[in-house]
Amino acid sequence: MTSTLYKHLAQLQANPTILGQSLRGIEKEGLRVDQQGLLSTKPHPTVLGSALTHPSITTDYSEALLELITGTHKNVDALMSELDLVHRVVATNLHDELLWNHSMPAHLPAEADIPIAWYGTSNTGMIKHVYRRGLAQRYGKTMQCIAGVHYNFSFDESFWSVLDLPQTDAKDRRSTGYISLIRNFTRYSWLLMYLFGASPAVSRDFLRGQTAGLASLGDHTLYLPYATSLRMSDLGYQNKAQASLKLCYNDLPMFLERLYDAVTTPWPDYQKIGTRHDGQWIQLNTNVLQIENEFYSSIRPKRTTGPCERPITALAERGIQYVEVRCLDIDPTEPLGIAGQTARFVDAFLLFCAIQESPPFADSGWCPESASNFASVVKQGRLPSLQLKYQGKELSLANWAEQLLEQIGLCAETLDGALGDTRYAQSVSAQREKILDIEATPSARVLAHLKTSGMSYQDYALEQSSAHAQRLRKTGLNPAERALASKQAEKSLVDQVALEASDIEDFDEYVARFHRALKHPSQS
Repeated sequence: MTSTLYKHLAQLQANPTILGQSLRGIEKEGLRVDQQGLLSTKPHPTVLGSALTHPSITTDYSEALLELITGTHKNVDALMSELDLVHRVVATNLHDELLWNHSMPAHLPAEADIPIAWYGTSNTGMIKHVYRRGLAQRYGKTMQCIAGVHYNFSFDESFWSVLDLPQTDAKDRRSTGYISLIRNFTRYSWLLMYLFGASPAVSRDFLRGQTAGLASLGDHTLYLPYATSLRMSDLGYQNKAQASLKLCYNDLPMFLERLYDAVTTPWPDYQKIGTRHDGQWIQLNTNVLQIENEFYSSIRPKRTTGPCERPITALAERGIQYVEVRCLDIDPTEPLGIAGQTARFVDAFLLFCAIQESPPFADSGWCPESASNFASVVKQGRLPSLQLKYQGKELSLANWAEQLLEQIGLCAETLDGALGDTRYAQSVSAQREKILDIEATPSARVLAHLKTSGMSYQDYALEQSSAHAQRLRKTGLNPAERALASKQAEKSLVDQVALEASDIEDFDEYVARFHRALKHPSQS
């Protein structure tokens, strides 16, 4: 244990109420499929409300890709309770469909027939839709159907004061602390992929006749023998514009500077596509990124934004508010896609990343060593002889993982003490089995089931998803929950109509104003 970690743990243990003020929330994606596991081509169900204005149920890339959103909570029990409620609302209202509870998609229709999410005719809705048209042009629709769990987390403002960060301004101190956390997350997030990666296989049909270097497991399934998360790998799919991005995590101003360059610099291939075809918008612009959210990363610094406010501007003006962890696979064994135990481990892991020493990266703020470790683990993390690199030296995954779990365990014990719990330490202890026995990892268990059962990935995923849907429907909704769900859905539909009626600005003008709202970080 480093002296920095020990000092910060002691400070937090002396101020136990601080950690109790931390907030966490979840955004869980999942495709709507029919009873045969085929992607739904039906519109977003009206009974679930408006995907544009509903607070808990929306869509991501595709009209069929639901995104279930919780509020923020001070403890994991309340978080999981809300996530369970939203899942039950969806399950009880999808009468002839169900939620695909795996990261890798179901059988997909032809690329042209995958429906892009529709949010109505308001300018707000149209800009979301056109952005997704642009994603189709740039990356293809198929890859955009991959799903995951996003875990949002924030520390209380007082947390950063206890850590004795050098900045006197609260906003700068908080942002410095979160950027430091992100650097460490970048260093150590390979551990999350080993422990929780659950997508080592995929339906052969998903790759449209390609194999992407994957091996065959039966006639209908492709896999990598030691993979943990094909979702977080490239699957043989590359995007040169995104690959050129190497954002700096040494400080927030430099991160925002490079992100600003990406959303304002044209990319030749996108210029050839243009922004319109046959008079219809097909992408918001021809830049490396259309908007900030197009930057794909395993973690993002975040700040809530106002109407027509750009994330870069909000972050520059008000600093980082929370982090969004984006690398978690859907856990196919859990009806909610994530276990409470996993959430507690992520809490402890983020606390470790926040209070452990986090020296700046060399190479202009980007760490190729960390990127290489992450890529190695998602593709061959269960290879017994796998060596990772730490400060230029090779270290076995198992030995490094054991060291990290020891330190994360101390953070978990501190969380237990602050929250009057015992399950944080238990969440870390449960992970040690996966280090001692590779076959205990989720990815190994998925492959073991496929091999012993002889099932295809498609049939296995459908069987599990159907069982989860039946379980959720059996629990159902009590009268109060049903009334609340109906009220939220009805209100969201009314809100969308009102939003559409209130628009007086031409969409072209709205897009221009949206782009003008982006300020250079130095001007905020």
